[in-house]
Amino acid sequence: MGVDPGSILLGYAFLKATGQKVELLSMGVLDMRKMESQSQKMSFIYSELDRLIQYYEPSTGALEDPFYGKNAQSMLKLGRAQGAVMAVMGNHGLSVAEYSPRSIKKAVTGKGAASKEQVAAMLPHLVKGDFHHDFLDATDAVGVAYCHYLQGSSASKGGKRYKGWGDFLNNNPKRKG
Repeated sequence: MGVDPGSILLGYAFLKATGQKVELLSMGVLDMRKMESQSQKMSFIYSELDRLIQYYEPSTGALEDPFYGKNAQSMLKLGRAQGAVMAVMGNHGLSVAEYSPRSIKKAVTGKGAASKEQVAAMLPHLVKGDFHHDFLDATDAVGVAYCHYLQGSSASKGGKRYKGWGDFLNNNPKRKG
């Protein structure tokens, strides 16, 4: 599961990976342009992602790290949206990974400074599925999920992945201090 967080439009995507074959199950956006209150938006994010997670049953989740801009109010709203996403993922027991916009773009296009349009154009060459959507937020979410897939497949060759600090400590009792 990949999420491109936002408090106006939030992109989501669900991928299925079988070996090196990656397929798009679903992508879309949660459109909150007509909602005024932040609490209404956060509740909507939580309930819609909860419904989607119950339907698609992902094993892990990933979201884009915040882009640090100059507008503090915008950053606060984005942080709330990310918190709602992390809460719903956590309540479903999903491990949550975060990736910078640059690392997502590099994973998909090979260039960390690629545009959203370049990411959207490259994804159909990497992931099987229907990529027609009105909003780039949806394809951005596919990029997040694809980046996470690549990280997971390289991690599965090497070290073990943990669902959090508690999981790490439970699996490494000698590391408790």
